[in-house]
Amino acid sequence: MPNQVPWCAIAIVIVIGVSNLSLPSHSLPFILLHGLGNECDKEGMTWFTELLSNHSGQEGYCVEVGNGIKDSWFTSITTQVDEVCETVKSLSALQSGYNIVGLSQGNVIARGIIQWCEDGPPVNNLISIGAPHAGTASVPYCGTLFLEDVEQDAESKVICSLADFMIKLGVYTSYVQNHLGPAGYVKIPTDLKAYYKGCKFLPRLNNELEDSRNTTYVERFTSLNQLILIMFEKDNVLLPRETAWFGFYAAGSLSTVLAYNETDLYLEDWIGLRTLDEAGKVSFLSLPRGHLQINETEMTSHIVPYLVDSSAVM
Repeated sequence: MPNQVPWCAIAIVIVIGVSNLSLPSHSLPFILLHGLGNECDKEGMTWFTELLSNHSGQEGYCVEVGNGIKDSWFTSITTQVDEVCETVKSLSALQSGYNIVGLSQGNVIARGIIQWCEDGPPVNNLISIGAPHAGTASVPYCGTLFLEDVEQDAESKVICSLADFMIKLGVYTSYVQNHLGPAGYVKIPTDLKAYYKGCKFLPRLNNELEDSRNTTYVERFTSLNQLILIMFEKDNVLLPRETAWFGFYAAGSLSTVLAYNETDLYLEDWIGLRTLDEAGKVSFLSLPRGHLQINETEMTSHIVPYLVDSSAVM
């Protein structure tokens, strides 16, 4: 497996040689939700799921979103949440509860499952890796955010060309919101009026709209046992990188970044993040590399403990 791959195919750096942990017998299965431009059949996702399963001793399932790569780009995030909701409800192994490991875009899908999947099985822990929780101020263009030393394959070039064309139509237009997945969590801090009016996913997910706030989202989000938020210090895909911790640009600014506990979302507890944090149920972790670049030692330290036993990390 190469050391670096395009971010939309997932960039995971592996350090081999970590032995399996000594595992307790009482724990829950987990699902893996991949990021934008990926799919469960890709070798990296199969490997990632199996490695976590082997280290934790628990059954792991990579849950596909529609037809994978193309649907992760060209199906609205709301529809992706609905499809994953139906999948988790249909998996008998999850019915007594499960954990979620999310990669990038997969984490906003995970939160959609937690907050509005009706009659879905309970989610115990969410391990969030490089997520655009508070949005991203730029649509992740494949053509401009690819690592310089990586070539795009033919399929990626086609997908990126289509995505770039759609974005130029206007990210908050109904057509783009309905047909381009990442458009659902783009938040331009210098154009918040258009964001609140046109963005169909993130304002709802983050309970931002005062006249339509839903207390059920708070109840469901605060039902988590543990929330683990992993940020990458050299992330150049998410703008700002602090969005992985729910931090974001101040209104009207593309330079001033508010820490998670300085935002209205936290201070006014729109989704229950402050409640979880004050209960000691949120871990804020940072890793020193680029987007989704995590090694096996870090995986066993920062992810596996939350998959091993539901009581071990309380």
